[in-house]
Amino acid sequence: MKVSVKDFSVDMELGNNGVELEIRSADGEKQLGDLYVAKKGLIWCNGKVPRKNGVAVSWDEFIEWMNS
Repeated sequence: MKVSVKDFSVDMELGNNGVELEIRSADGEKQLGDLYVAKKGLIWCNGKVPRKNGVAVSWDEFIEWMNS
């Protein structure tokens, strides 16, 4: 996998917009999706799905899932 920061206009503390990570296949040819990391939680956008149509998960849900 290739992971790159698409928009890095954030302070040390994440705000509402957060950071957008672009996830690509190992060869960099195919965009697998975007991951938004923000104050409220995470949003996964599969392929080229726009942020508003992504799958959102709160930090509490994410932490519970990762600890299970």
